[in-house]
Amino acid sequence: MSDRIFAALWLLLCGGGLFLGWGIQSEYSYEPLGPRPFPLTILSLMALCAALLLLRRPQFVEWPHSKVLQRLLALVVTLVLYAWGFEWLGFPLATALLTFSIGLLFQASIKAALISGTVMGVVLFYAFDYLLDVTLPLGVWLS
Repeated sequence: MSDRIFAALWLLLCGGGLFLGWGIQSEYSYEPLGPRPFPLTILSLMALCAALLLLRRPQFVEWPHSKVLQRLLALVVTLVLYAWGFEWLGFPLATALLTFSIGLLFQASIKAALISGTVMGVVLFYAFDYLLDVTLPLGVWLS
């Protein structure tokens, strides 16, 4: 039953996304198709999968233990905090903190999580900023 509730909610969200995506217009044509087809295609595929999930024969779903649900909730909170602090913390620090906390959630040692967080924050910043020319925020502490 829970998978059907999820599928129905996801189908509604996809419908809303398709409605919003249909209104995407570009002031100038920088490619033959424009910006509209990509979100519409992705949302259509997600809506198709949600409809198939809604129409299939129900199966017994066993919910995970409370410890797994606590870790999933901590992961969601961590991702929300990452999105919230991305601008003012900056990409390197926010990504380092995200990687550190996810490492701890997956039971890494503090030392390993700290090293991987630092390396990911710095390496990804330089990869995006210098190699790919994607402008990322440095945060208020470096500006």
